[in-house]
Amino acid sequence: MLTSLKPDESAAFLRVLLERHPELRAEAEAVGKAAIAVVCADEIADEIEEAILGLDLDDLDARAGRHSWGYVEPGEAAWEILQEAIDPFMQDMKRHVDLGFEAAAVATCEGIVMGLYRVRGKEPDGILGYAEDFPGEAAANAVTALARESARRHRRRWTPSVSLLDAVPEWAAMVERCIRGK
Repeated sequence: MLTSLKPDESAAFLRVLLERHPELRAEAEAVGKAAIAVVCADEIADEIEEAILGLDLDDLDARAGRHSWGYVEPGEAAWEILQEAIDPFMQDMKRHVDLGFEAAAVATCEGIVMGLYRVRGKEPDGILGYAEDFPGEAAANAVTALARESARRHRRRWTPSVSLLDAVPEWAAMVERCIRGK
């Protein structure tokens, strides 16, 4: 029965179980921390690439153009759609920062940057063609958010590893500027 629970049912089950057996709380915390704290930057990059390249012009057509509230430029619509595609990853990075999981936050940031680097210049006749600057600007925003949020929450700027600079050579200077806060 446990394997057939939906995510919200699993959460409710765990909550009740811990209420009835508070002695399991420490073990549940350790298991939860281990599940959240393990992040692979390459897997995040793959997911980012898939999320962005999986968008099609139908998504753009539905959002751009004339609407009852006015006209939406295709570039603006493309930017919004692309941002929505990476928002879950940005939220995960911020959640890791809030929880104090430095390695997970850094790996998530690196995965976001690498995934965006992979899609730059791809599909010029797709959504990316309407927002050519999106990958670079979104990557800069991710690095900046990691450094800014970690400094605010933990009084120390967390930064991507040096190996990220090797993985994104054309963006290395931009990443370094974002790390320094310039």
